[in-house]
Amino acid sequence: MGTNRGSIAISAAALLILSLAAPAAAQDASPAPDGSPAAPDGQLARTLEAGVIRMSTDPAYPPQSFLDTDGTLKGFDIDVGTEIAKRLGVDITFETPDFSLVSAGNWSDRWDFSVGSVTITTPREEVLDFTQPYYYTPAQMAVRADLSYASLDDLAGKKVCMGEGTTYLDWFNGDLDFGSATPHTVPPEGSVATTLPTDRNCAESWAAGRQDFEGWLSSSTTVQQAIDEGMPVVAIGDHVFHEPLAAAFDKNVQDNDSLVAAVDKIIGDMHADGTLAELSLKWFGQDLTTPPEEFASAN
Repeated sequence: MGTNRGSIAISAAALLILSLAAPAAAQDASPAPDGSPAAPDGQLARTLEAGVIRMSTDPAYPPQSFLDTDGTLKGFDIDVGTEIAKRLGVDITFETPDFSLVSAGNWSDRWDFSVGSVTITTPREEVLDFTQPYYYTPAQMAVRADLSYASLDDLAGKKVCMGEGTTYLDWFNGDLDFGSATPHTVPPEGSVATTLPTDRNCAESWAAGRQDFEGWLSSSTTVQQAIDEGMPVVAIGDHVFHEPLAAAFDKNVQDNDSLVAAVDKIIGDMHADGTLAELSLKWFGQDLTTPPEEFASAN
């Protein structure tokens, strides 16, 4: 939903303090002059003292995150965020703001971080701090099942639905910026974007009988979920582009580098020990945690 400035890692300032994570999050923290582990500071220290981290996510974005029939949040993002909190040694609570509020930054202390499939883009880096990506998704074009379209060219001059404030809308408008990994693909000639609050709303509108747009652009995982649920959706064409998705933090929190670094290290550990790949297989049926070629070559 979803930045790469040459490479898609955290900032140099955060890298300098990676070893300052709390002992609960990183046993190899840089020692103090007397040889003892360095004490956590800043936002990390406040989070550990509170004993809880507040995570924002989307309650209607299956299989990444969704409200189950029992009223609890479940999904890939929920499992990733819960594991991050566990390794930090704190509890977790969830907030469900509109995605546009998350991507705009300036969260006013309403939540601490987002594990909500937020794509790293250069403009977002101006207001958000990011960890390394925890997974990568292909962007997929889809059409209504009642249409006989078979390729992206069939959407020339047609309307395509996508979520507000998303990378899909940025790509459609020619504004998507992944740095050196920015895709060179373009929308079908003459096609027009129309938006709803979230990607998922596009498929739900078709299921409710709405027919005033022919196409839908979202992540391949969200498109496949809609198909699996029996919605009137057909995926067409090759993947439009790939996007790197990371944990995000409000840059307005001046001393959050310690928390960003601690969570980045945890995500790196979860890559290394196979936890992220296992969760990806659980929720998507495939491992989406390995960087695609364009991002691997950008590092």
